[in-house]
Formats: sequence, C-alpha cells, structure tokens
Amino acid sequence: MKVEEILAKYEAGGRFFNVNGVQSFVLDQGKGDPVLCIHGVPASAYLYRKVVPALARHNLRGVAFDMPGLGLADRPEDFDYTWSGLSRFCEEAANSLGLGRFHLVVHDIGGPVGLMLAARNPERIKSLTILNTLIDADTFHRPWMMAPFAWPIIDRIWLASMNRWLLYMLFRYTGAADFSNLPRQEIYAYVDLLKRKDSGKAFLKIMRGFELTPGVRDLCHAAVQNPNYPRQLIWGIKDRALSFEKQGKRILEVAGISEATRVNGKHFLQEDNSELIAQRISRLAQGTR
Repeated sequence: MKVEEILAKYEAGGRFFNVNGVQSFVLDQGKGDPVLCIHGVPASAYLYRKVVPALARHNLRGVAFDMPGLGLADRPEDFDYTWSGLSRFCEEAANSLGLGRFHLVVHDIGGPVGLMLAARNPERIKSLTILNTLIDADTFHRPWMMAPFAWPIIDRIWLASMNRWLLYMLFRYTGAADFSNLPRQEIYAYVDLLKRKDSGKAFLKIMRGFELTPGVRDLCHAAVQNPNYPRQLIWGIKDRALSFEKQGKRILEVAGISEATRVNGKHFLQEDNSELIAQRISRLAQGTR
C-alpha cells in the first residue's frame, strides 16, 4: 500500500474537532471508560493507531489526538508550543471531547505534557500509564538524534535532512524492534505527517519549547507520586533514546512503583506491543471501577 493510501485510510478512521479555534484530529473508538493517550515527537495520534482499537476491544474508549504543530492538527504561528502550552491544549481538548474523568497514557515529551495536566487536575485522573518518557526535566539531556533541534540554524538543516529514508533508519536504530508486521511505507507516513503543510516549522517551535526547569520536574513528580490513582510503567527495553537504566528506573524510584512491565520494544513501543499495552491498561482500569 502506498503512503498516500495509508494516510487516507488513517484519516478516514478518525475525525476532526475544534479546540478554541485550533482544529485537531482524533482517533476515538470504543465504549466504556475513556483512555486518553498523549503522544510525543516526532509523532502524532498516528503512533496510537494500533493501541486505540486494541483498547476498544477491551471495552474501553481509546482516545488519541494530535497536538498543534503535529500530525493532522493545525499549525498556527502564534500558538504557545512550550510544554505548558501543549499541556493546556490537551486539557482543553479533553474538555471538548467530553472526557470528564479518564485514564491517562503518556509517552516521550507527552510525558511532561500529560503529567503537568495530571498535576493540575488530579481529580480527573482514574489511572496513569507511563510509557518511555522523562520526569526530571531540569537534568534532561536530549538524545543525539534530537540534540540538533536545540541549535538555531542547525535545527533547520537537520529537519530538512529528515526524509523518509533517514527516519526509516532511525526507526531501525531506536524506533521499533519488530519489523515483520511494520511495512516501510507505514514508517514513511511519520515523515509526511511531521512536515505536512508547513515543512515542519511548527515542529521546530515545539523542539525549542522544551521547559527544562525545576518547576516542570516538580509537577511531573507530583503526578507520578499521587496515591489517589493507580500507576504503572511499561517500557520498551531496547530504547536507545530513553533508557530503562536511566529514565525508567528513575520513574520507578520517584513514583514508588515496585516494578515495570518490560516489553520487547524500542522507543515507539506502541508499534510492537499495542495489544499488550491495551491489556495492561485494561487491567489497571478494572481496579478503579
């Protein structure tokens, strides 16, 4: 199947919605308790295209939407693309979608974005599932493949070089562990969704908007430590961008979680482990009913 056909099928499986004048795209399937899945970079709701229907099969409502500047969402020039700005958008999007209380899933920079939301609204969180991400914002160092985006001029050069072939090679390196059921064209789709109408300009603003501060660290810690909802850690153990030894074990320590579910995956563990992730979320959700 061609990339264009893959993207057309993907778009047909979701819908567009509006958040304070910003249009976004959402995958929304199933009935039951809502499960809000927040993506990171350089991704979009497309990363959860397998997880959302898997959640629906477990009698949950799987929800994943695009943050502004990524995927099929609008890319307004005057939007606040910091983690705080994206977190506020996620909260307003949850309101627009009528989620009320929900189970939260976070990944990559969707970690701090979603955890800040949880820290502001702990009464809305029914459970928390943490995938490969970070919580110590003030000491975080970008992995080498993301580091060039922190440097003016170099960031544009690195983005321009990020074509389908390069992203495929990065996926081989640290994106996915199992390529037996992951056609090359499905990886190429990430690039098309990343650059889309603005050639990735909004994405660069997101990459410059990292809030590597003690304040963000404290909010992340508050969210993962909250005893009023159950928490779990699921980690793609072969991740070369965010390692279990450094980031994963640190989350376990701060959250007071005894152990993690380690899966045969890399950074985009959703590609390899959608059914297992859905099973674990369903199991955690059952304890909140």
